[in-house]
Amino acid sequence: MKKAVTLSLIISLFAIEASAQKEQLLKELAENACRCIDSVKTGNLGKKEITKKINECIDKQVIAYQIGSQLSAVAANANNRKEKKQVNIVVSDNLQSNEYKKHYYEIERYLMDSCEAIKSKAATLDKGSTSSYLVNEEAMRYYYEGVDQLKTSKLSEAAASFEKAVSIDPSFAFAWDNLGISYRKLKKYDQALNAYQRSLKIDPKGSVPLQNIPVVYQYLGDYDKAIEAYKNLAQVDRENPEVFYGLGLIYTLNLKRYKDGLDNMCLAYNLYVAQRSPYRTDCEKVIQQIFNEMKRENNEALFYETLKQNNISTGSKKAE
Repeated sequence: MKKAVTLSLIISLFAIEASAQKEQLLKELAENACRCIDSVKTGNLGKKEITKKINECIDKQVIAYQIGSQLSAVAANANNRKEKKQVNIVVSDNLQSNEYKKHYYEIERYLMDSCEAIKSKAATLDKGSTSSYLVNEEAMRYYYEGVDQLKTSKLSEAAASFEKAVSIDPSFAFAWDNLGISYRKLKKYDQALNAYQRSLKIDPKGSVPLQNIPVVYQYLGDYDKAIEAYKNLAQVDRENPEVFYGLGLIYTLNLKRYKDGLDNMCLAYNLYVAQRSPYRTDCEKVIQQIFNEMKRENNEALFYETLKQNNISTGSKKAE
């Protein structure tokens, strides 16, 4: 059972420059977490396993950040007095406590703004069903060649490699998925849709094509089809926050239907929080944008009521 840890420390208050110290501490601890995340070997891990390893890297830094933050706060309130004072530092290692979440989220936000490793690892594609992996050695060789090329943004080369993989083994669903991603990044949207549809014929519940088809429709400006495609994904995986995040973006950015956008972003936010996904921070940014627009339209009260209905704290724009 987790419990609070109480530390009694004696500090020289005048020796601490509070805000600068906290900012430097956050930077150093976030860099530690970033190195840890960068060292994670994704291999054949799925999204849930990768997210868990990312969480563990951040968790390792939270206790130290709680201690440092409290020391900084004490120093800031001491008005540079030069006497020594005993200070009780109460640190929570309960992952569900508000204190723990506050510090965890601060580190996570910093990472999402500055650490390329967390973004690339969090974006790792789910490995899908067993139909994604076939034994054909030559097809797999071209597939892994394409994966490496895709990572280094050699998009045309990656598309050519995935094309070779599916020509050798047309039932290689994950190669079709990556071919679709390559085509989308090359702005060959019709070809991307075709690749995703080929993948779905092999595995009708494949999360990669189901998540990416609505994105292609967004690029094409066909928002009705994009919404329909997200609803198709919801039928397969109701707990997938990408459904509601994607719908929230369409309603907010494309259709300017801010209340609908907020409804979906709140659903996405709560799912990301429950899954401890770093993409929670992306939701925060969009929710802030929606707040600005609803405030401009004199709908600020509706904004706060919607957050309340979704059990999201209105005490902060970050919804902590």
